[in-house]
Amino acid sequence: MTYEELIKETALADERLVVMTAENRALIRNLPAVLGPRFIDTGITEQTLIGAAAGLALRGRVPVVHALATFLTLRAFEFIRTDVGIGQLPVKLSGFVPGFLSDGNGPTHQAIEDVSLMRGIPGMTVFAPADEADMLAMLPAIWASPAPAYVRINTRPATYEHAPFEMGKAEIVAEGTDVTILTYGMLFEQTLVARELLQAQGKSVGLINLRSLKPIDEAALLEVVRRGSLIVTVEDHFITGGLYSILAEVLLRNQLTTRVLPLALEERWYRPGRLSAVLEHEGFTGQHIARRVAEALGESGATISAGPAVLENQFAE
Repeated sequence: MTYEELIKETALADERLVVMTAENRALIRNLPAVLGPRFIDTGITEQTLIGAAAGLALRGRVPVVHALATFLTLRAFEFIRTDVGIGQLPVKLSGFVPGFLSDGNGPTHQAIEDVSLMRGIPGMTVFAPADEADMLAMLPAIWASPAPAYVRINTRPATYEHAPFEMGKAEIVAEGTDVTILTYGMLFEQTLVARELLQAQGKSVGLINLRSLKPIDEAALLEVVRRGSLIVTVEDHFITGGLYSILAEVLLRNQLTTRVLPLALEERWYRPGRLSAVLEHEGFTGQHIARRVAEALGESGATISAGPAVLENQFAE
């Protein structure tokens, strides 16, 4: 099943669901013929899109709203905060090409502060599926929830068979005594490679997919901290406001501290390029991640051999 097929199936079973877009039809191009008036394209007007979605939500609809993640979360932020957030309306925000998935585009199209912005809105829930299979398993529960939601849309093919989704719960892929990698979204694919490379060097490596960023699985994070191993946060987001900040908040709230290696974008946008080139240049391939972890553990990263080649971006234009 594809993203479009899931929306179609859900909309045909529930007349409350309305599909909306700001001229961003890449993954939903066949829905107008199926949904008729329940498919609304406002054009390149993200603020109008959110205002209209809020109005429909006030009248009992469940709008699933589509736009490029950077324009959805930045250009329409005030409308999301005020029209959707204050009213706690069940508007479901689908942000296309978030983070590194905006390959080939410059800083204007790079949504690398979206998690920070959206989780800062009271009542807003925030999700970042690891791949298409993870996303399709998550969306029915997200759409059925009465809460507003932001989802980092990710249609990359799955390389891992995921556990069933539970709102607010992390997916514990593995536990480790030397290091535990925390990640979300498309970089999950690279952390799987990094874990395999580190395991080959005799390291015990834990891996957690934090597919639900708000609500966050605080119990899972605290369990990792109490284990005492090195924690590595990996995210295609600014270091401020994302997973590293979430972990810091949890630690401070519980009066704990631990060793943490953050792998994120520190005060910079990333260099434009195709996805494989971006991951290599910015140091987010599985091999680069494994080397950084090995160095943090006090060992040479030079012994880390190359992992599988990364696929290109799977998004259609």
